[in-house]
Amino acid sequence: MKDRLPLKRHQALVEFSRDHHYGLLLVWKIKQGLANAIDPERIANYAVFFFDHDLKKHFSEEESDLFPLLPVDNLLRLQAENDHTRLTYLIENIRQNKSNRILLAAFADALKLHIRFEERELFEAIQTVLPDINYEINSPGAHKCNSDPDADWPDIFWMPENANTKKEK
Repeated sequence: MKDRLPLKRHQALVEFSRDHHYGLLLVWKIKQGLANAIDPERIANYAVFFFDHDLKKHFSEEESDLFPLLPVDNLLRLQAENDHTRLTYLIENIRQNKSNRILLAAFADALKLHIRFEERELFEAIQTVLPDINYEINSPGAHKCNSDPDADWPDIFWMPENANTKKEK
Protein backbone atom coordinates (compact mmCIF):
# COMPACT_ATOMS: atom_id res chain seq x y z
CA MET A 1 0.00 0.00 0.00
CA LYS A 2 1.21 3.44 -0.92
CA ASP A 3 1.85 5.93 1.88
CA ARG A 4 -0.85 8.57 1.87
CA LEU A 5 0.20 12.17 2.20
CA PRO A 6 -1.99 14.37 4.38
CA LEU A 7 -4.73 15.94 2.30
CA LYS A 8 -4.56 19.71 1.87
CA ARG A 9 -7.92 21.00 3.04
CA HIS A 10 -9.65 24.23 2.00
CA GLN A 11 -10.09 26.52 4.99
CA ALA A 12 -13.88 26.22 4.77
CA LEU A 13 -13.58 22.43 5.27
CA VAL A 14 -11.01 22.28 8.07
CA GLU A 15 -13.51 22.12 10.95
CA PHE A 16 -15.54 19.45 9.17
CA SER A 17 -12.36 17.40 8.82
CA ARG A 18 -11.61 17.87 12.52
CA ASP A 19 -15.08 16.53 13.29
CA HIS A 20 -14.20 13.50 11.20
CA HIS A 21 -11.26 12.84 13.52
CA TYR A 22 -13.71 12.51 16.42
CA GLY A 23 -15.94 10.29 14.31
CA LEU A 24 -13.00 7.97 13.69
CA LEU A 25 -12.30 7.96 17.43
CA LEU A 26 -15.91 6.86 17.94
CA VAL A 27 -15.29 3.97 15.54
CA TRP A 28 -12.14 3.04 17.46
CA LYS A 29 -13.96 3.19 20.81
CA ILE A 30 -16.78 0.97 19.56
CA LYS A 31 -14.24 -1.53 18.18
CA GLN A 32 -12.27 -1.46 21.45
CA GLY A 33 -15.42 -2.11 23.43
CA LEU A 34 -16.45 -4.99 21.19
CA ALA A 35 -12.94 -6.51 21.19
CA ASN A 36 -12.78 -6.34 24.98
CA ALA A 37 -16.22 -7.95 25.43
CA ILE A 38 -17.69 -4.84 27.06
CA ASP A 39 -21.43 -5.03 27.72
CA PRO A 40 -22.86 -3.88 24.36
CA GLU A 41 -25.41 -1.69 26.14
CA ARG A 42 -22.57 0.46 27.51
CA ILE A 43 -21.16 0.83 24.00
CA ALA A 44 -24.60 1.50 22.52
CA ASN A 45 -25.36 4.17 25.11
CA TYR A 46 -22.16 5.97 24.16
CA ALA A 47 -22.76 5.62 20.40
CA VAL A 48 -26.27 7.07 20.76
CA PHE A 49 -24.97 9.87 23.00
CA PHE A 50 -22.23 10.74 20.51
CA PHE A 51 -24.68 10.68 17.61
CA ASP A 52 -27.19 12.90 19.41
CA HIS A 53 -24.59 15.40 20.67
CA ASP A 54 -22.18 15.52 17.75
CA LEU A 55 -22.89 13.54 14.58
CA LYS A 56 -26.48 14.71 14.09
CA LYS A 57 -25.36 18.36 14.04
CA HIS A 58 -22.37 17.52 11.85
CA PHE A 59 -24.59 15.74 9.31
CA SER A 60 -27.07 18.63 9.31
CA GLU A 61 -24.33 21.20 8.70
CA GLU A 62 -22.80 19.17 5.89
CA GLU A 63 -26.23 18.78 4.28
CA SER A 64 -27.06 22.48 4.54
CA ASP A 65 -23.65 24.06 3.95
CA LEU A 66 -21.55 21.67 1.87
CA PHE A 67 -23.70 19.33 -0.19
CA PRO A 68 -25.54 22.19 -2.00
CA LEU A 69 -22.19 23.23 -3.46
CA LEU A 70 -22.55 20.21 -5.75
CA PRO A 71 -25.44 19.60 -8.17
CA VAL A 72 -28.42 17.68 -6.76
CA ASP A 73 -27.70 14.74 -9.09
CA ASN A 74 -23.95 14.60 -8.34
CA LEU A 75 -23.07 10.98 -7.52
CA LEU A 76 -20.72 11.91 -4.67
CA ARG A 77 -23.37 14.12 -3.09
CA LEU A 78 -25.98 11.38 -3.48
CA GLN A 79 -23.67 8.83 -1.86
CA ALA A 80 -22.98 11.16 1.07
CA GLU A 81 -26.70 11.81 1.56
CA ASN A 82 -27.44 8.08 1.40
CA ASP A 83 -24.65 7.39 3.89
CA HIS A 84 -26.15 9.89 6.33
CA THR A 85 -29.54 8.21 5.97
CA ARG A 86 -28.03 4.76 6.51
CA LEU A 87 -26.00 5.85 9.54
CA THR A 88 -29.07 7.50 11.07
CA TYR A 89 -31.06 4.31 10.42
CA LEU A 90 -28.35 2.20 12.08
CA ILE A 91 -28.17 4.43 15.16
CA GLU A 92 -31.96 4.34 15.50
CA ASN A 93 -31.77 0.55 15.40
CA ILE A 94 -29.02 0.60 18.02
CA ARG A 95 -31.20 2.89 20.16
CA GLN A 96 -33.91 0.17 20.06
CA ASN A 97 -31.56 -2.85 20.28
CA LYS A 98 -28.77 -1.86 22.64
CA SER A 99 -27.55 -5.41 23.17
CA ASN A 100 -26.91 -6.07 19.46
CA ARG A 101 -23.15 -6.31 18.90
CA ILE A 102 -23.63 -6.87 15.15
CA LEU A 103 -25.46 -3.53 14.80
CA LEU A 104 -22.68 -1.77 16.70
CA ALA A 105 -20.02 -3.28 14.44
CA ALA A 106 -22.06 -2.44 11.33
CA PHE A 107 -22.44 1.17 12.48
CA ALA A 108 -18.71 1.49 13.22
CA ASP A 109 -17.76 0.02 9.83
CA ALA A 110 -20.26 2.19 7.96
CA LEU A 111 -19.11 5.36 9.76
CA LYS A 112 -15.46 4.65 9.03
CA LEU A 113 -16.17 4.05 5.33
CA HIS A 114 -18.31 7.19 5.18
CA ILE A 115 -15.66 9.41 6.76
CA ARG A 116 -12.95 8.02 4.49
CA PHE A 117 -15.22 8.62 1.47
CA GLU A 118 -15.94 12.21 2.49
CA GLU A 119 -12.30 13.01 3.16
CA ARG A 120 -10.84 11.34 0.08
CA GLU A 121 -13.55 11.93 -2.52
CA LEU A 122 -16.41 14.24 -1.54
CA PHE A 123 -14.31 17.02 0.03
CA GLU A 124 -11.87 16.85 -2.87
CA ALA A 125 -14.78 17.44 -5.26
CA ILE A 126 -16.22 20.24 -3.11
CA GLN A 127 -12.84 21.97 -2.98
CA THR A 128 -12.83 22.27 -6.76
CA VAL A 129 -16.04 24.32 -6.70
CA LEU A 130 -15.22 26.51 -3.71
CA PRO A 131 -14.23 30.04 -4.64
CA ASP A 132 -11.06 31.61 -3.31
CA ILE A 133 -9.53 30.67 0.04
CA ASN A 134 -11.59 33.31 1.88
CA TYR A 135 -14.88 31.53 1.20
CA GLU A 136 -16.88 31.07 4.39
CA ILE A 137 -19.66 28.57 4.93
CA ASN A 138 -22.80 30.45 6.10
CA SER A 139 -21.05 32.91 8.40
CA PRO A 140 -17.62 33.30 9.96
CA GLY A 141 -17.08 30.56 12.49
CA ALA A 142 -20.49 29.02 11.79
CA HIS A 143 -19.17 25.48 11.99
CA LYS A 144 -17.04 24.87 15.03
CA CYS A 145 -15.70 21.47 15.87
CA ASN A 146 -16.69 20.07 19.26
CA SER A 147 -13.28 20.11 20.94
CA ASP A 148 -14.18 17.42 23.47
CA PRO A 149 -17.26 15.39 22.57
CA ASP A 150 -16.63 13.16 25.60
CA ALA A 151 -16.57 15.95 28.19
CA ASP A 152 -20.03 14.97 29.47
CA TRP A 153 -19.63 11.20 29.14
CA PRO A 154 -18.79 9.34 32.37
CA ASP A 155 -18.27 5.75 31.12
CA ILE A 156 -14.82 5.41 29.56
CA PHE A 157 -15.37 1.75 28.61
CA TRP A 158 -12.80 1.82 25.78
CA MET A 159 -9.84 2.16 28.16
CA PRO A 160 -8.70 -1.22 29.52
CA GLU A 161 -8.37 0.11 33.07
CA ASN A 162 -12.01 1.28 32.93
CA ALA A 163 -13.49 -1.71 31.14
CA ASN A 164 -15.13 -3.14 34.25
CA THR A 165 -16.08 0.08 35.97
CA LYS A 166 -18.04 3.22 35.21
CA LYS A 167 -16.51 6.57 36.09
CA GLU A 168 -18.61 8.45 38.62
CA LYS A 169 -19.48 11.99 37.73
